[in-house]
Amino acid sequence: MAKTTTRGRGPASGTRRTMPAAARAAAKRAERGHREPGPATDDEEPLAGRTVLVEAPKDGWDDPPEPSPESFEEEDPPEERGTLRRRRPLTAVLGVLLVAGLVAVAVLGWRYKEDRRADDARAEAVAAARKAAPVVFSYDYRHLDRDFARARTHLTGKFRDEYRKTTATVVGPTAKKYRGVVKATVATASVVSASPDKVRVLLFVNQITESTQVSGSRVDLNRVRMTMTRASEGWKVSAVDAL
Repeated sequence: MAKTTTRGRGPASGTRRTMPAAARAAAKRAERGHREPGPATDDEEPLAGRTVLVEAPKDGWDDPPEPSPESFEEEDPPEERGTLRRRRPLTAVLGVLLVAGLVAVAVLGWRYKEDRRADDARAEAVAAARKAAPVVFSYDYRHLDRDFARARTHLTGKFRDEYRKTTATVVGPTAKKYRGVVKATVATASVVSASPDKVRVLLFVNQITESTQVSGSRVDLNRVRMTMTRASEGWKVSAVDAL
């Protein structure tokens, strides 16, 4: 059977194409037109896309977070990490020892200062006690008010009020009745306890008494404990206990 051919004329020259070849070309073009979109191959031209305009947000685009400098720092090698771990406890121990040393120095300095103050207080309180005792334990019925007033200048606190009351109600009336005259002297004095503001002094006081109740003079040897307290005016007697 002879093949059917067709003749056609083109713009440049006439070309003969068999029908099966033309049909295959048309089928191929149709297949390309209906193919689903996918990655373009070397033989195919990429499909042109549409340009879409997107309006920027009102507050602007969010910038991605910048990496922190720490993320670029290299981690310490294992041997350096071990050294740092050993160094930290040592540093802590040294810090504790330093603080303890400073506290110890401060405490020692405070104790030294307090001891010096106590030593000064001992000497000052004993001198004040030796001066106060003869005035406090002496009186003359002929000028009791003057003697008792002088004695109160060496006293302080509640003891001063007690002394005023006792001399007014007991000692004064008795001295006037029996014409009593008492003169006291300090034989010896020593410190029992001492702090910067309070010192207890042991005194041996001799009292010579004259009155209508005795013939001549009577000597009494008394032992008393006198508490001396630092006041704004100096060391004062705040208590007296007979032993």
